[in-house]
Amino acid sequence: MKVLDLQCPEGHRFEGWFASADDFESQLSRKLVGCPMCGATNVARVPSAPRLNLSGASADRSAAPAPSAAAGQPGNAGQAAQWQAQALRAIREVLEKTENVGDRFAEEARRMHYNEAPARNIRGVASAEDARALVEEGIDVMPLPVPAALKGPLQ
Repeated sequence: MKVLDLQCPEGHRFEGWFASADDFESQLSRKLVGCPMCGATNVARVPSAPRLNLSGASADRSAAPAPSAAAGQPGNAGQAAQWQAQALRAIREVLEKTENVGDRFAEEARRMHYNEAPARNIRGVASAEDARALVEEGIDVMPLPVPAALKGPLQ
């Protein structure tokens, strides 16, 4: 099993698990490998540290932890990964605490605004024109870009 570090053109980093390097190349050429955040299929391998399984080795880990590259520097990969993880957690929470009304979003938002339906937290799909019309009617809406990874199960 090969575990590869991958990155899309948007800078999203993720892992891919493949039977072999040839399997990765085959899937990549057929556009089967996609970024779980944005769905981009033109991903590339990025350098990664090798994983060493030294089951019998024991090192003195009481010493100071190894410093990470560019620790504390704005814009480093670790900071970006933390922000990405926080954003995913926030989006997951919104998805868990809202009712998906799908294409009926504009209609349902109006019904709630005019007290024709019970008030609740909803999400769904609306065209740009529908969203503008809702705002003009005094109904607060906001776009929520949901990464492909959260739209359904990966497997």
